[in-house]
Amino acid sequence: MHYYQRVILSLLLLQRIALAYLVVAVIEIATKDARVQDQSSSGFFSIFRMYLSQWIVACCILLIYLSLVYGIYVPDWEFRVRNVDSLNYGKVLTVTCGTRGNLSPPCNAVGYIDRKVLGINHLYQKPAWRRHRDCTDDSPYEGPFKRDAPAWCASPFEPEGLLSSFSAVLSTIIGVHYGHVLVHMKSHMDRLKQWVTMGVALLLLGIILHFSHAIPLNKQLYTLSYICVTAGAAGIVFSMLYFLVDVVSLRYVFEPLRWVGMNAMLVYVMAAAGIFEGFLNGWYYDGPKNTLVYWVRKHVFVRVWHSERVGILLYVLVAQILLWALLAGLLHRAGVYWKL
Repeated sequence: MHYYQRVILSLLLLQRIALAYLVVAVIEIATKDARVQDQSSSGFFSIFRMYLSQWIVACCILLIYLSLVYGIYVPDWEFRVRNVDSLNYGKVLTVTCGTRGNLSPPCNAVGYIDRKVLGINHLYQKPAWRRHRDCTDDSPYEGPFKRDAPAWCASPFEPEGLLSSFSAVLSTIIGVHYGHVLVHMKSHMDRLKQWVTMGVALLLLGIILHFSHAIPLNKQLYTLSYICVTAGAAGIVFSMLYFLVDVVSLRYVFEPLRWVGMNAMLVYVMAAAGIFEGFLNGWYYDGPKNTLVYWVRKHVFVRVWHSERVGILLYVLVAQILLWALLAGLLHRAGVYWKL
């Protein structure tokens, strides 16, 4: 019973996306006072003025997030090791913090809030920081802990926690802004100017914040620099695809992306979430590694290219992206779509 409570109460990626969409949808409905009209000739900042109330809300969210992250005092804390493979299984370990405004793995305010609100037993037991260079010699890969590894290496952390999900709303607001540009600006050039300018500005801001050590890139904490880099890169990539597909009209080249988008739920559940691969791995001969997936990955990709990294990369591109894109195309031709 305790296990299922922990699974149910833990915040996962899809719940974070749903929360961000819900908050931004409410903001969009509550602040929508602009008519759908062409803003191409009204100046670069006209669309920002049109949705000024939304940007004020975004600034308030950012201010609250930064105030909590850098203002909350994080005291020392304890946890019980629940990993049965650990030599410290069952022991209660202490993590020394007593700090404020710290973004390190054990002493950040994001984890502190999750421990207090969600409860430490409801947090993810194998977070990414287990691969930290302070924890294992195999970093950035997971491996056995060092003998002198700090206690926090075995501690839980919720990567889709409360405060980090709160800041994730900012990414969604920026995405909605890209959509506003598409609605209100009818000229290809004006749309591209908006997207590219904002994308480059956000990307540069995120890089400066990270390399100046002001606010480092951190997906686990969903820091401002991470938001800027990801939203900026998304704007630039979106602009490139828009130019190639809508301006240059290379639509047939990118048709597989359209197929994936029309059956996005199927591709996410079966490929990205690994449900189909997990089903195949359930059938094996003589040992868990004697599966069809393992054999194909090892003999068709890794052994042919004599490189595990290159082989796994090609396996993902072919077996988890191209294959499912073609399958989505066949389903599209048959008029079959998986949707709610």
